[in-house]
Amino acid sequence: MHKITRREAVRLLSAGAAAAWMAAPPGSLIFARPPKPTVDPTPPLAPGAPMSSERMALIDTFKEKSAGLEKSYEARVHKSDKNMPYRLFRPAASGKLPLVVYLHGSGGLGDDNEKQLGLGNVFGTRVWLLPENQKNFPCYVMVPQTNTGWVNYDLSHEAEGKIGLLPGLGEGARLVLEIIAALCREFTIDERRIYLTGQSMGGAGTWHMTAQRPKLFAAAVALCGSDTYESPVESIATPLWNFHGAADQSVPVALSRQRIAALRKAGGHPLYTEYPGVDHDVWHWAYTEPELVKWVFAQRRSA
Repeated sequence: MHKITRREAVRLLSAGAAAAWMAAPPGSLIFARPPKPTVDPTPPLAPGAPMSSERMALIDTFKEKSAGLEKSYEARVHKSDKNMPYRLFRPAASGKLPLVVYLHGSGGLGDDNEKQLGLGNVFGTRVWLLPENQKNFPCYVMVPQTNTGWVNYDLSHEAEGKIGLLPGLGEGARLVLEIIAALCREFTIDERRIYLTGQSMGGAGTWHMTAQRPKLFAAAVALCGSDTYESPVESIATPLWNFHGAADQSVPVALSRQRIAALRKAGGHPLYTEYPGVDHDVWHWAYTEPELVKWVFAQRRSA
């Protein structure tokens, strides 16, 4: 019998491969013949098709402008029943300011407090730190790192390489919530403007945490999120912009289509952007959308 480690199992599930191994858990989504997304009031997108020269130039410009911004993060460790390393960016501005929380994908799994800032995570961790964004929207940014994933996994059949999903708050998500509470005590954070975003495994974490804590986040941005136990309707209280590549070979785009359709059927108004021809690395396009940061900070909880 081939055995895999917990980290390998989490990585496989976050990439969508586990869907082929296990029976769908209660409340999971059906992938066959997903409904076509309807038109939503999405802010204007960057001009050009995803692979056009003008759109690729926007991505290249972002890489150049954001190079080195990861050095602005300080390394910290949250100590609880289990420790969680995280990075924190402190803005130069003073006063009551927002907090952005970024959840990394499976490429950031570990405990070195570095991987969550590298690879594809550079887009979601650096966009908030760009000088023009800090000038117009100063904020704290917190980037935690998990070694076990964000959602609540069923590891009872881990030895056979099979993992499932369980109801309830995931350990990674619980520790993130503890860090948010600690930061709100330490700094003058505007608790009506706490924002959540993540990609792939972190996209799943975004859906999971907005369902588990529907009154905490002022807005959420989810990218190509893998499956969670919760119904997407449980995230209806949080303004959300979801991104997915139509050619995603890791997490089927059908999952995002179904989530958005379910929210709209329930009366929600999520934003949805699907890029034709784009694979799993949708973060290149999503986090370089010129209107994204403006949309995020326009949202705030009423109470």
